[in-house]
Amino acid sequence: MVAAPKESQRTRCEVWTRVMGYHRPVTFYNKGKKSEFCSRTFFQECSESNESFSEQYTA
Repeated sequence: MVAAPKESQRTRCEVWTRVMGYHRPVTFYNKGKKSEFCSRTFFQECSESNESFSEQYTA
């Protein structure tokens, strides 16, 4: 079994998100944008609904 690396040896994970049409790392945000990012609600689209919509409105 391999021992876990020390905190100083770990690679920091950087989170990127899309804001105003382009992607930026969250670490570059100002305090207001960081607060807004933390309060966001994430969702997943249902692919079946998208396919149904496409079939209905494209012909």
